Amino acid sequence: MSELKVTLVKSSIGQCEKMKGRLLGMGLTKREKTVVLKDTPEVRGMIAKVAHLVRVEE
Repeated sequence: MSELKVTLVKSSIGQCEKMKGRLLGMGLTKREKTVVLKDTPEVRGMIAKVAHLVRVEE
């Protein structure tokens, strides 16, 4: 299964609670933090909702 490298590039300050929850669900707590996640439809959906805050590499 392939993996995605997700980096938080903008802070979650000022975002609604749902967006903050999605970022926490992916393990992104601080700016410039990078996590490696499995490429699943659930993860892709979370990334789509916070696409303006993260950078994704395959």
